[in-house]
Formats: sequence, C-alpha cells, structure tokens
Amino acid sequence: MTDSSPSANDSEAKTPETTPQPLPWAELAPDRFRLLRLAPLPTDRDTGTRPLRFVELAQVERHTPQQSLLKLFVRLPGQVLSKKHNALEVWADHRAKELRFGPDSGLHMQPVNRGLGRFLLAQGALWAQKRWAHYLVEGGALSAADITGEDMRLRRDQSLLSQGFDVLYPEPGKLKATYSASRVSSLRPDWNPEKVQIIDLKDAAAMLEQADQNLLEQENKIRDLQERLNKFRREDGTLRFTIACLIAFSLFQAGLLIWIATR
Repeated sequence: MTDSSPSANDSEAKTPETTPQPLPWAELAPDRFRLLRLAPLPTDRDTGTRPLRFVELAQVERHTPQQSLLKLFVRLPGQVLSKKHNALEVWADHRAKELRFGPDSGLHMQPVNRGLGRFLLAQGALWAQKRWAHYLVEGGALSAADITGEDMRLRRDQSLLSQGFDVLYPEPGKLKATYSASRVSSLRPDWNPEKVQIIDLKDAAAMLEQADQNLLEQENKIRDLQERLNKFRREDGTLRFTIACLIAFSLFQAGLLIWIATR
C-alpha cells in the first residue's frame, strides 16, 4: 500500500523569490550621435579651469504601446565614466499618461558646471513635448550626497528652475529636497547656447578645414621665422669673426707700437 501522505519535500512549499526585474531596454546601445561644443568659460573657484572642449552626444529611442524611452549619453574623448554619470533617461508611461526622468541615482555630469545638465533636461523636455505635452510629470527626491557646498546646491536648483521644475525643501535645514512639475507642457526645452552648442556635420567639417588651414599658416610662419633666425645666426657668426679679427689686428698693432717705442 502506498503512502498517500505528502512527502517532506512537498510539505515544505517553496515560495518563489521576488527578484527585481530589470528595466526594459536597460542595455541598449546608442544609435545616434552628435557633436557638442563646450565654450571656454572663466575659471571657477570650485570647479577650476573651463577650457574649450568637444564631447559626443549619443542617444537611443524606443517605443511600445505601453511606454517609450529616450536615453541620452554624453561621452568624453579618452575618458571612461561610470554608467551613473553623464546619462539621462526619460520614460513615458502611456497607460498612466505620465512622464518620469531618470536614472534614480540622479543626474551626475562630467565636466561639472559647463551647462550639460540643463542641456540634457532641455533635450528630454523637447522630445516629450513633441508627443505628449499633456502628460503629467512624476516628481522625485534630489540626492544631497553629491552637494559639497552652498554654491553647488544653488547651481543645481537654478538649473532645475530654469527648465520649469519646482524645487521644494520639506525641512528648514535644506538637507533634503524634491523636484516636481505639473505637466510636460510646463517644462522648458531651451538651454544656454553660449555654453553648449550642437555642431552639425557640415559645421564640424568646416571647423576641421579651418583648423587645418590655420595649422598650415602657422607652419609657414614658423618656417619663415626659422629661416630668418638662421640668417641672423649666420650674420651673427660673421660679425663675431670680423670682430675677433679686428681685436687680433689691434693687439698686433699695439704690440708692434710698443716694440718700436722701446727700441
């Protein structure tokens, strides 16, 4: 007779572990690229020198009936940054008709204080307003871990305010802050073009041609200066030899006169 009682393994029902599901399109690589020009700015006491730089703007976009995604990346030549840096995500939930900005870790830009944060937010707002201007905007908390001073906090708040977000401090100490906005239509899709400029392919080619022409002109000027310098060196050598000969002749004449006078 078989035992119909549940076995020990059956009695210990295994509860499935709830692991967080990865976000869709999490590993997508960018498929569109543009060149950005970061204008030279005066030296900042907190962030140091701010010279002229060129960086790459990469982006990828995906759509389904349920949601849409825009991911923007800023890549620096010769530098490999963490995935948490220089990236902005814009998620559109078509079922809830809501827009959310990410990543959850916050917007961390390198180089800092060059207008890149405002630029990415403006690009995200422009992308959303073309399609879903009536969507609500999901707010969130602002991290205080990367704020090292009052000036940095004011720059962050000013950037958000300039793009149409509201910044609220629930506590008087201003340690924790949240950002929010009513609708996508209330966001501002503009940025400071004097700091960040999008360079088209034709403009980039023209800049390279102009730089090559300037380099050729500088090489010609350097060659002319080198030839003049070599000419001056030859003339200087000739003058030195002539002076040495005159000195030797003068000494000979003086010696000859002395010898005649003493005879």
